[in-house]
Amino acid sequence: MENVLRPVTVIGGALVATLIAGWLLDLLLRRADARHTETPLWGLLRHCRLPFQVVLCTSLLRASYRRAGILPDHAFGVGRFLTLVLIASAAWLAVRIATAVVDSTYARYAAATEDEARVRRVRTQVTLIQRVVTAVVVVVAAAAMLLTFPPMRTLGASLLASAGVLGIVAGIAAQASLSNLFAGLQIAFGDTVRIGDTVVVDKEWGRVEEITLTFLTVRTWDERRITMPVSYFTSKPYENWSRGGAQMTGTVFWHLDHGAPIGLMRERLQHILAEIPEWDGRGGGLAVTDTTPHTVQVRAVVTAKDADDLWTLRCAVREHLITWLVAEHPYALPHIATTPAAEAP
Repeated sequence: MENVLRPVTVIGGALVATLIAGWLLDLLLRRADARHTETPLWGLLRHCRLPFQVVLCTSLLRASYRRAGILPDHAFGVGRFLTLVLIASAAWLAVRIATAVVDSTYARYAAATEDEARVRRVRTQVTLIQRVVTAVVVVVAAAAMLLTFPPMRTLGASLLASAGVLGIVAGIAAQASLSNLFAGLQIAFGDTVRIGDTVVVDKEWGRVEEITLTFLTVRTWDERRITMPVSYFTSKPYENWSRGGAQMTGTVFWHLDHGAPIGLMRERLQHILAEIPEWDGRGGGLAVTDTTPHTVQVRAVVTAKDADDLWTLRCAVREHLITWLVAEHPYALPHIATTPAAEAP
């Protein structure tokens, strides 16, 4: 009977202690979150409760499983299993803590900074840093788990002896992957492109939606996703409309008859711009930029706070001014003469 009660008591005691410790940790974090509302760190750390409980429970069982007599005939296997679980749960806890710290830091910075470009830059950097830390923790945890097996230690020593040759071979084989990896770090800290930037790549217009260490995703205006290696943005030219500020200037063109009322069009353009909320008021003008034997080219210059508003503004100006010309000055529209020209006096 003792051989049954002792393991059950130890396991039950470990579970109860784990539940109580998790409840106390969550209580302390909730109180800290309510007391320090200026930072979301304590609220984010509450997500660490489950991995913390797994680490605590596994540690208690790992320290007492031999004395408790848990599966005495398979003590070595039980110890190995608990060690693997402890390593994996510790890595899980470390990743959760790092994620909470990074997210809290970014949230506080974003709340205190009004410059949207700087916020996007920091967001890109902390996202890539978080993924690097996660990858490092996972690799270290996996290596630690493998080294608990004696055959893997011998293999590790053999690999260490030939690390130079393997490093050269791996570098040649993974040249493209390493290029993308370093390109991702260059993008993160070189501030060439950020999450949320409006870019034009391969004649496709869209916003940068995700940046990883190996690839970058652009969401186009029609909600398609273009995924490309990050090395593209360090080796080829592309347009970044958000670089140096999101404000943009755009043009609208019309081809009209030579008798078009240019002066009246200038006045009408100002009335149209005043009624369109996307216009930011920085600039708006109209001029004749070219002429052909049959038409003149009229160009309007308008401004908006970002690319989305600029597109909407250009479409609205084009539509309103054409509608006004059709209704008030139809003679200004281009046409083909079907009668002989008047003779010169």
